Amino acid sequence: MLIGEVARRSGVSARMLRHYESLGLVRPSGRTGSGYREYSGKDIRRVFHIESLRSLGLSLREIGRALDDPGFVPAALVEDLVRRTRERVAAETELLTRLRRIDAAGPAGWEDVLRVVALLRALGSKSADARQRAALSSAGDAAVSGVPVEALVEAVLSERDPVVAGALHWALARSGDGDVAALLAEGLGSPVAAVRKRAVRSLAELPGTTAVAQLREALTGPDPVVRGYAALALAAHGVAEVVPTLIDMIVEGRNDTDAADALSVLAAGDGAAADRIAAGIGDRLADAGTGAPARGRLTQALAAVPGARASRALVELSRDQDRAVAVTAVYLLRLRERR
Repeated sequence: MLIGEVARRSGVSARMLRHYESLGLVRPSGRTGSGYREYSGKDIRRVFHIESLRSLGLSLREIGRALDDPGFVPAALVEDLVRRTRERVAAETELLTRLRRIDAAGPAGWEDVLRVVALLRALGSKSADARQRAALSSAGDAAVSGVPVEALVEAVLSERDPVVAGALHWALARSGDGDVAALLAEGLGSPVAAVRKRAVRSLAELPGTTAVAQLREALTGPDPVVRGYAALALAAHGVAEVVPTLIDMIVEGRNDTDAADALSVLAAGDGAAADRIAAGIGDRLADAGTGAPARGRLTQALAAVPGARASRALVELSRDQDRAVAVTAVYLLRLRERR
């Protein structure tokens, strides 16, 4: 079969077939009487093999080795192809994300495009100072700063530096974008624990009641750390349903001081809430599965809970078999008497 017919049937141009021949990848088995290249069935099959390997991303040099080296083992090459493909997909995904963000900023001209690109690069910089400056300069109306709120959300969910995170929280709070809470809430479902923690802490930093709905949802999630931060934030808004979670935190010793403070905030000025909190603490103290350290923390938590029920609980604890608990309860009762 002549080169033109091979090109037509294989879809490989005659020029590329000649290039393959110059590299030694394909050598036509014969020549016609007029001196034209003539490809055998075996030659044509090799052309198809070359094209198949090219479709996997192999270089022509790698294809030559794969086809001609009897000792060639494909496993290592395939593994390397997987790695290179993943890197390429990641780079293309990053480019697509950046282009979408530039488009979302609605640039009026190339100066706007360049400003957004500069800010996006700064947000992804290895320098914490550069990231902080970018966060501070992006605060306010996205139409002015040019940075879409999605970029700020992604930045805060990946930020490890607490100072930079604080600047990003400030920028998000000033963005005026009603979608901020919903975008941050998406991070609550991340498979990475650190991202979930950053998401709930960022939600807690939003002003007013902006994120109360998302924090309530976080309160029912499977991650105890996320539930804890959500409970602390919701307690500041007077949400009474967080009481069991706060008591759990005291028992488990996770941010137990903050949890006790949050309980005192909920109990202040609300006799019914104070009684519910005292009853909840009392139930955990009476639970045989509550260890000595946890009972000590629960006793201390009663200090800031007003009301007769909390006082009665302390009187009972003053006779507790655990001397440390009893001594703590006596001391707290004396403090209450002085008030």
